Amino acid sequence: MTDLAIETEGLVKVFGTNRAVDGIDLRVPAGTVYGVLGPNGAGKTTAVKMLATLLRPDGGRARVFGKDVVGDADTVRGRVSLTGQYASVDEDLTGTENLVLLGRLLGHTRAAARDRSAQLLAAFGLADAADRQIKNYSGGMRRRIDIAASILNTPDLLFLDEPTTGLDPRSRNQVWDIVRAVVAQGTTVLLTTQYLDEADQLASRIAVIDHGKVIAEGTKGELKASVGSGSVHVRLRDPEQRPDAERVLQGALKAAVTLEPDPVALTATVNGHGTDLGAAEQAARALAELARAGITVDNFALGQPSLDEVFLALTDRPAETLADGPTDGLGEGTPTDRKGPTA
Repeated sequence: MTDLAIETEGLVKVFGTNRAVDGIDLRVPAGTVYGVLGPNGAGKTTAVKMLATLLRPDGGRARVFGKDVVGDADTVRGRVSLTGQYASVDEDLTGTENLVLLGRLLGHTRAAARDRSAQLLAAFGLADAADRQIKNYSGGMRRRIDIAASILNTPDLLFLDEPTTGLDPRSRNQVWDIVRAVVAQGTTVLLTTQYLDEADQLASRIAVIDHGKVIAEGTKGELKASVGSGSVHVRLRDPEQRPDAERVLQGALKAAVTLEPDPVALTATVNGHGTDLGAAEQAARALAELARAGITVDNFALGQPSLDEVFLALTDRPAETLADGPTDGLGEGTPTDRKGPTA
């Protein structure tokens, strides 16, 4: 037994001249949601495919619950399941037919497969759609049944690769609830995403990957603290004073100021590094400078940086919402999904 669900050391995958994964080290505690963030083509999906035994590493080592993903691949497959970026169920079959088929392939008797199918459809709010063809499901319903298919046999480790891409807010929240329920039953979840709020909501620890490397890792609080002590959000009474307010805040905080879409709103990072003043003291000094300049502030708030700000600071670009594509090093003919466990 091990306290780590996943442990990698210098994991590498090369496609031609492209090092899609370039020496990744990960330690994922069992029984948690571990988030992997990264821009399009960062190497997230390639890393997941190696951990799920779908791709063979070109360097380094990876272990799942202490078992090597190359030397003990069959054992690893028996303990993991993968839901990829796109639903892999059969469009022409009903929800029940899809789950019964997969249950039979996993070794269930016909009666057991039907019972398990009914349980999952009810648990995921799909009982009323059980006899409808998948091609008539909404996007959120497709993602829910895809995850249901992944836990027909409850896996010890579930890989969720961009599980809510393209979903509306309500459907995303439903998927989040499913993830929480799966973890509550003891399954470890490795979640790749480019939605910062998704990682903020679900993950206890997060690794940020860029150009095939882990460039930051820690809890949400640790990542936020690494790029600044907080942000001050200011709303003015007069939108014509915003240019002056921007200048005053830049001088007082020695930081870039963001002009919000709201014409009376500004946001600035309050960075405690290199100063004896804490975030609250710096914010108070900035507000005093605004008052001395005759700028009226209707309200203000001081908070931690968002994960969006962390992502931007670490990668020099905002989070994207496109799923990983060929730039992630997925070669022609590489499988995009695997349902498990397969042992």
